[in-house]
Amino acid sequence: MWIHVVKSKIHRVKVTGADLNYIGSITIDEELMEAANIIEGEKVQVVNNSNGERLETYAIPGPRKSGEITLNGAAARKVAKGDILILMTYAMLEEKAAKTFKPALVFPNEDNLLA
Repeated sequence: MWIHVVKSKIHRVKVTGADLNYIGSITIDEELMEAANIIEGEKVQVVNNSNGERLETYAIPGPRKSGEITLNGAAARKVAKGDILILMTYAMLEEKAAKTFKPALVFPNEDNLLA
């Protein structure tokens, strides 16, 4: 049996931008992506704590140590600058591996940077 598990979580980042005219995706500071083990193009679930919206898109790296969290394309309509988000990715593991798997959990500071 295969189990979906949380692979990565970036907890409580602040939206720095929303670009309706970009093709799509979420731009995430490259340092945060690396810390959370998120790769370019990976599907990301976006949970907006500020308005309750949830959506899925894919990750693209933003400038390292910039704190950038920008929703692009249609997803830009689901956020406002300053909204607080939780970003998560998932993996499918066999049941035995899923029982011991530990996700990458990242808790940035209020500027979306690692301490």
